[in-house]
Amino acid sequence: MFSLRSLLAPRAPLRTFALLDGAGLCRAFRQSAQAPLGAGWVEVNEQRLAWLHQPLPASACIVPLVAHPGVGKALPA
Repeated sequence: MFSLRSLLAPRAPLRTFALLDGAGLCRAFRQSAQAPLGAGWVEVNEQRLAWLHQPLPASACIVPLVAHPGVGKALPA
């Protein structure tokens, strides 16, 4: 019964991340439901082994979208 329940339960989709070093070169890839801890991880739209030890193309990075950047800020008096 447990296996049937686990098959039907919704799962978080896997996201792809690339680890960039200080020079901006791709050092590793990781797929997980949450962003990895630590500095240098950026979310990318796909994983290509040709990007290892190379700078990531600008089209590969997923920029977090900010819906309303001013929400929650107090207006000056």
